Amino acid sequence: MTYSIAQDCSDVLARLGVDPALYTGGTLESFSPVTGERTAQLPQQDAAAVTDAITRASDAFRAWRDVPAPRRGELVRLLGEELRAAKADLGKLVSIEAGKSPSEGAGEVQEMIDICDFAVGLSRQLYGLTIATERPGHRMMEQWHPLGVVGVISAFNFPVAVWSWNTALALVCGNPVVWKPSEKTPLTALASQAILDRAIKRFGEAPANLSQVIIGGRETGEALVDDPRVALVSATGSTRMGQQVGPKVAARFGRSILELGGNNAGIVCPSADLDMALRAIAFGAMGTAGQRCTTMRRLFVHDSVYDQLVPRLIKAYGSVSVGNPLTTQALVGPLVDRMAYDAMQAAIEAAKAAGGTVHGGARVADVAPEAAYYVKPALIEMPSQTGPVAEETFAPILYVMRFTDFAEVIEQHNAVGAGLSSSIFTLDLREAEMFLSAAGSDCGIANVNIGTSGAEIGGAFGGEKETGGGRESGSDAWKGYMRRATNTINYSRALPLAQGVVFDI
Repeated sequence: MTYSIAQDCSDVLARLGVDPALYTGGTLESFSPVTGERTAQLPQQDAAAVTDAITRASDAFRAWRDVPAPRRGELVRLLGEELRAAKADLGKLVSIEAGKSPSEGAGEVQEMIDICDFAVGLSRQLYGLTIATERPGHRMMEQWHPLGVVGVISAFNFPVAVWSWNTALALVCGNPVVWKPSEKTPLTALASQAILDRAIKRFGEAPANLSQVIIGGRETGEALVDDPRVALVSATGSTRMGQQVGPKVAARFGRSILELGGNNAGIVCPSADLDMALRAIAFGAMGTAGQRCTTMRRLFVHDSVYDQLVPRLIKAYGSVSVGNPLTTQALVGPLVDRMAYDAMQAAIEAAKAAGGTVHGGARVADVAPEAAYYVKPALIEMPSQTGPVAEETFAPILYVMRFTDFAEVIEQHNAVGAGLSSSIFTLDLREAEMFLSAAGSDCGIANVNIGTSGAEIGGAFGGEKETGGGRESGSDAWKGYMRRATNTINYSRALPLAQGVVFDI
């Protein structure tokens, strides 16, 4: 029998417990980038349906905020167990819907499991402070309380991990979640909700509608962003999307976590371990077909090692395997759609016009049907940081430039709008420390002797400038999902005023 990715997708969804009524007979068509084949037709929620979902979430908040945080953590622990049981199928669904290799699909689900583990521990560590007070007979302290309804807008390239970063923390912090996934990857969202529903059923005490998925396009997202009952909007996507979402949420005095573009760069210094740099750059620039927000897109190589490293990189680009991630061992899978392919080709032409020398970048037409878009990753040697180099193209393009002066290359590194991830390859302690200092990389993530991709959930994830300033996942990112209250208790018989103010009546 001829293999059908649509049938394979349907079988996986059935094993994951997703109701077929949620992905049949609707108006939103979903396609797999692996073959270009249609996998589902989903019913969409309009603005009125989103409003109803937020009303239900608001009701859930009033009950969930009173559940003790360690008990809320138990639900997330159960979610982690369910994800472990579903890892193989959910990982495959990620590969089908986002075009990732099986290793990357499974790795994304592992990321979900890891953040659940982190959040369970966090549920017993939502610490406030006791603060020294200038008034005798008084005690001052800070407390952290649940914030309210959390709206999550996620992108296609990490269709489930981003939801889990937000949802695991939101749930232990006492908040319900309303999730609008990318129109390009709605099926993984339905599957994740089904997995959470099983955890909720085992938990037994959660209010109804603690987590909801809303399927739709721009109108659906706008309804979520505009509703004043959504206390926090966590949005992942392009800088252009963030420029629309951020002001709308701010105008109603809501809170936003924006995870936007990343024109990430690496610097290779004279002392670098070139074998290590080669491997790190190759994954950072070509992994996930260049469709990570942390993909390495610019590379500055010191003149003294340029001719040793760059020819090896060009060879790696020429030999890297490109193909169907479900039926081959290829390291590079498809671009998500025709729009991504056209944007890549436009950037390559702009780079040529700016004096670039292009290696790779052509479409690989013999590995998949016409409706799928596979390309050879492109390495482009540029005379300087001109033309399209300063702009992020969400595709496997790496711009390579020479440098001679360390101070100048730091300036060039920082001379772009985005500020997400960065890396330096050096064995010189001074260079490494300078790169990590206030005068070094201006990104939210700065690495030494590893690439720009592959962040762990233990550290807060996010960036500066046009990346939006948001932080998700580990460290103290949980504070973004809670409200802070400063409390002062007077246990004396007097009423001294702060700052020595006297007001006797």
